[in-house]
Amino acid sequence: MELLDSRRLTGPNILSDKPGAVIDVRLEPGEVDPFESAWRTAAMDMLAAVGWKANTLHVRRMANGVSLGFDAPIDALYAATEINDWAFETARREVAGEPALSFTEDAARLVKLIEEEINPDLIRLRDTAREHDLPFLSDDDQASIGFGCFSKSWAVTSLPTPQEVPWGDLGKIPVGLITGTNGKTTTVRLVAAMIAAAGKVVGLSSTDRVVVGNETIDKGDYAGPGGAREVLRHPGVEIAALETARGGLLRRGVAMQRADAAVITNIAADHLDDFGVSDLEALADVKWLVTRVLGDSGTAVLNAEDTRLVERSATLRCPVTWFALDAGSASHAAGDRPLRAFVMDDGDITLLDGDRRRSLIPVTDVPITLDGSARHNIANCLAAMGLADALGVAVEAMLEALRKTTHAANPGRGNLFDIDGTKVLVDFAHNPHGVAALRPVAEHYGRRRRVLLIGQAGDRGDEAIHQLADAAWQLRPDKIIIKEMGRYSRGRQEGEVARLLHWLFVEAGANPESISYQAEEIDGVKAAIDWAQPGDLAILLVHEDIAGVVEYVRTVSES
Repeated sequence: MELLDSRRLTGPNILSDKPGAVIDVRLEPGEVDPFESAWRTAAMDMLAAVGWKANTLHVRRMANGVSLGFDAPIDALYAATEINDWAFETARREVAGEPALSFTEDAARLVKLIEEEINPDLIRLRDTAREHDLPFLSDDDQASIGFGCFSKSWAVTSLPTPQEVPWGDLGKIPVGLITGTNGKTTTVRLVAAMIAAAGKVVGLSSTDRVVVGNETIDKGDYAGPGGAREVLRHPGVEIAALETARGGLLRRGVAMQRADAAVITNIAADHLDDFGVSDLEALADVKWLVTRVLGDSGTAVLNAEDTRLVERSATLRCPVTWFALDAGSASHAAGDRPLRAFVMDDGDITLLDGDRRRSLIPVTDVPITLDGSARHNIANCLAAMGLADALGVAVEAMLEALRKTTHAANPGRGNLFDIDGTKVLVDFAHNPHGVAALRPVAEHYGRRRRVLLIGQAGDRGDEAIHQLADAAWQLRPDKIIIKEMGRYSRGRQEGEVARLLHWLFVEAGANPESISYQAEEIDGVKAAIDWAQPGDLAILLVHEDIAGVVEYVRTVSES
């Protein structure tokens, strides 16, 4: 038995639509039932003792254990995690036959924690915002009412009374969420470009930055609730496009209670075994969380070629817009629903609306599709159009953005350069699905020899690394450069992942002499370019310093 994680859930989450606390516990199969029973009793007893009698317990069984949680007041979530930690230890001791904790003393301690944390002014403000049908956000530092240009924020230590709030100035803006395994960052960038082409100020949060209009507000991974709140509180934002990654959904939940639209790009193997997500069905459940904030009136934008998404769509009450590389898939997925879909049909991006079919633009006129060979980017374009459409962006603005979006506007995602006749492809692909998506591009541009730069983070299991190597070998590389990923070693020894990749490529049929090693990503980039000759293709999978690599390759290509 092992406590894997204990955390606050600040929004709609994998267990509940309400805030709360959760623990993830690794258990052997025979331990699950007795531990869950003991935890339930302990949690209910302590919740009653601290005055939280109406809290609902939630249990989510996983392949290697269980997640256990309960709803809790938004202004006492730290205390809630303390209660859950207490319930875990109490249950552990009971199952192990060890002496029990002191219930009376611990209940008094936990009541004191709650009293120190609660903020009645915060709850009063939240409830009044709900009465006005306005969105409310809060965290450790700030509370806000309204979104974007119709929002106002205050420090949680200095909140106004409801009578002091300028309710007439507050309101909502269109909000779109972007999740899925692959393509999220490209899709959110495309959506942002479409919104900007429509003349609106877009607020974007993603894995590498927060942007409002043309200004970068913060750099870093902001694809979680923190980045979403930063965008939604910015007074300049007129429409929000928020990348919503798996990690943030599992750690904290969805940032807001309602959104206008959400796109799920695809479900593929990546980050399995994190927070108890051990298979694709569980991963799909996590991604599906974004549909919980759509209500009846939002729009779900779904990949019609992903069977898990098609199956889950039957549970939705809201409208669905489909996207697909095959028009027939969208029609089939829609079933009895009204058909609205963005598809590729006979080489054109096409809008299907009921029985009407409108060809919009040849895929070859969209730079990031790389002459139509980057089918994954075609899918990203279709997904972005579906979301932008749901947010009220006109088709003409979408097409303008597609024509103007080049690799300069999408750094590290399908960037193609020419260096003295050598084609150099820079891409963030980091899982089997993403690497496999590069095969059509390699076939289109790699007519002579191919050199591959590859590495993997240490938190992936051996089987996941095996699958990555299998997908990479399908690119038919003549030369393989394995890079160390020091920033992402994540528990593995230096060289461990590289040695495993080396062995896997040799097992697949690679000549050991064709495989080399570089301790730094940029040195691997330089080695690949130095090895390549005119007519060759260099496939550079970059993860640690995308901006630096793109700038280096660009400079070399222009010199």
